[in-house]
Amino acid sequence: MSVFQQLHDGRQLLHLPNAWDAGSARLFESLGAAAIATTSAGVAWAQGYADNDHLPVDSAIAVAANIARVITVPLSVDFEHGYSADPEQVARNVLRLIHVGVAGINLEDGNDAPALLADKIRAIKALAASSEIFINVRTDVYLKGLAPEGERVAEVLKRAALYKAAGADGLFVPGICLPEEIKAVAADAGLPLNVMDWPGLPPATELLQLGRCA
Repeated sequence: MSVFQQLHDGRQLLHLPNAWDAGSARLFESLGAAAIATTSAGVAWAQGYADNDHLPVDSAIAVAANIARVITVPLSVDFEHGYSADPEQVARNVLRLIHVGVAGINLEDGNDAPALLADKIRAIKALAASSEIFINVRTDVYLKGLAPEGERVAEVLKRAALYKAAGADGLFVPGICLPEEIKAVAADAGLPLNVMDWPGLPPATELLQLGRCA
């Protein structure tokens, strides 16, 4: 089991500061971060591009390589949709991240069909079978309002089951804030749950307990 996988074992809350370049990542590590993530928006803007897959994949991988070079803790890269709609190409892109020292990725569904993200996960797992890359799947059910209020937990859990069966290692649900909804997803998703620091989110100590009630 990789260090990054161990950090998701639920014994303590994992805080993932979002870096946008090597300097910010190194600063976060110096302040005690156990792992570093990237922000796709911040990385894109720092390189002079808009968010949402406008950054060329070569540039995204170069930034990841620069960050991995200067830190000693695990690095997880926000890889948006994988910079391709083709699952096999996404897997090849992720393999390049693995080769520069990345420990994990965020891969999102957005407005795409959940089945497409599941296909991407399977392709990554097949091509990178010898690696321990941690695939954290981000579902935008809350962030983009992909289901009516009152039905979002059920939709998240439906997608989580599909992604877990495909080989996902973690679940990221940005926008979820209500304690009872966080607890329900943590209890039934069968995957470590990540949430985004968001107005109305419970404090860290409560989040840890909500996860332990799962």
